[in-house]
Amino acid sequence: MEFDNKGFNKEEIEGLKERLRNSGKNYLLADSEDNSEEYKTFYFIGSYEGQECIYDAALFTLRLHHASELYERAEHEAAKRFPKFRKIEYREDENGDLAALDSLEEEIGLFITEMMMEMEEEESIKVQEFIEIDPHIDYGIGLDASLNVEEVTDKVISKFVEDYKADSLKLDTTLYSFQTEYDEEMS
Repeated sequence: MEFDNKGFNKEEIEGLKERLRNSGKNYLLADSEDNSEEYKTFYFIGSYEGQECIYDAALFTLRLHHASELYERAEHEAAKRFPKFRKIEYREDENGDLAALDSLEEEIGLFITEMMMEMEEEESIKVQEFIEIDPHIDYGIGLDASLNVEEVTDKVISKFVEDYKADSLKLDTTLYSFQTEYDEEMS
């Protein structure tokens, strides 16, 4: 592993170990505005190819992974249908609500929403638990994982880190599809 990666630096590792001892946890939650009930980024110490290092991890629910896959597929379908398609940019309108910038973007947005609802109803997108390791990031080892849990809580993260480090993590290979619960008040 390249030594210019600070996630393999002994002082960095010792610094994180100290912070972990002080917190009483086996991970350190990253300071990120992306963190939510269904998605958390954090750091923990492990080893990669026999070398101690810091893992830069993201753990998210299978439901969130499913929604992301739905959106990605719907975006792909929109790109095929609308030759001028590019990622939709949103801005706040006078009420502070997000609105598409122009009528084509609005039409594309509606198409994407309809595609997502259709694929969801047909259960054409199925996902399963996974772990993906990326040794080519700038800081430590990247790790993305999705688990079939309702929320990514302290307990879920702690058990994940414990099981991952002990090489005892068992992933569920069942394929899942999720349904969004829509408000009935849409009139």
